Amino acid sequence: MFKYAPFIMALFAPLSAHAASDEDLRNLGEQIKQLQDHQQQRILQLEQQLQQNVAAPPQNVRPTGSAAAFNPAISLILGGTYGNLKQDPAMPATGFAMSANPGHEQGFNLGESELVIEANIDPQFRGVGVFAVDPAGGISAEEANVQTSALGEGLTLKMGRFFSGLGYLNSNHSHTWDFVDQPLVYAALWDNQLSEDGVQIKWLTPAAMFIEIGGEIGRGRGFPGTDRVKNGSGAGVLFAHMGDDIGIEHNWLAGVSLHQTKRVNAISDAVPDMLNTAGGVSNSFTGDSRTTGLDFIWKYAPNGNTRETHFKFLGEYFRRKENGLLTYNNTATDSYTVTQSGWYVQSTYQFVRRWRAGLRYDRLDSGTAQVGALNITNVASDYHYSPTRKTLMLDYSPSEFSRLRLQLVQDNSRQGLPDRQLFVQYIMSIGAHGAHQY
Repeated sequence: MFKYAPFIMALFAPLSAHAASDEDLRNLGEQIKQLQDHQQQRILQLEQQLQQNVAAPPQNVRPTGSAAAFNPAISLILGGTYGNLKQDPAMPATGFAMSANPGHEQGFNLGESELVIEANIDPQFRGVGVFAVDPAGGISAEEANVQTSALGEGLTLKMGRFFSGLGYLNSNHSHTWDFVDQPLVYAALWDNQLSEDGVQIKWLTPAAMFIEIGGEIGRGRGFPGTDRVKNGSGAGVLFAHMGDDIGIEHNWLAGVSLHQTKRVNAISDAVPDMLNTAGGVSNSFTGDSRTTGLDFIWKYAPNGNTRETHFKFLGEYFRRKENGLLTYNNTATDSYTVTQSGWYVQSTYQFVRRWRAGLRYDRLDSGTAQVGALNITNVASDYHYSPTRKTLMLDYSPSEFSRLRLQLVQDNSRQGLPDRQLFVQYIMSIGAHGAHQY
């Protein structure tokens, strides 16, 4: 600062002073030039530092965002239901006795609580863990995976345990469902949701509209597969989705998917194969399972304002073919082939802020099985019945962190055993929670 003192003194010289000499003017000019040169050098130094920081971002520093630099985003989802059902919820849909049957709980039920931990690991990876707390005790990992965040070219790689990307609803966690339960086709064909241990890769194409293509290989632990101790993969999935906006009020998304796995000694108990086996028998199946699916969703919001009112329509269709050997009640083993399918359509309408109503229709087709000669008199090949279900829902969300829901169901999924069901549900979210998918 003192090097510029003469310059400052010259500026504040008394007005009565004599006019400056030529030498004083030359000195003043040199001091001004030195000041300009110093400032220019400082600007150049700052520009160089900025360029270095952009070209080589600091390592070992977590990027900031919803998951803080030093603390992960942690949330806890609390849920519970009250169910009033006349029929035994453990009974499967007619014709799907060898499929999974997650069912419901009668009376008051704590439901499943979810602990979610997610954070950026470094500029290359992001980690997510979703842990389910069972009401009966114990904790299981619903999802525990690492995702890439800097592959580029629209590519994303996921490694670990995850809900498969097939269909539309499969990858959604239960607290985001529009109804208390999953559609019948998800309950019967996927045990509510297909979970996998493996690797998933997705490619978001650079097209003007949304086009995403993905594939998975995994252990094959999720139903309909059977967990086996073996090298290599036990299941594979391919899926693709495309969608676009229509103005500011409409948007849509459509998808196709393919799943293939193998079932080995898959045991099904209490199977009512024929009329004279009212108590059921125990069957075992080993063979290939291949499922194709279609999904479509359309959303509408007047003037693009989803906070006030919006409408959503969703439908999915799955068709599964299984081919292999069936062992009837631990006695006779012979060939068995069956093609089964199911679909649903549902819609939800937010008619005023915080209030929604929903309607869903489910239908299953148990198909006609081709049974080997040794079991032709033991195993029912055609049940001549299509399970259906109709559901009406009303929910209220005081905030984005809480939801209360009432659901009424006319269940005709079991032949000759209609059931009128009532459910009351609450879903509460504590802590930071990431945004949900489209």
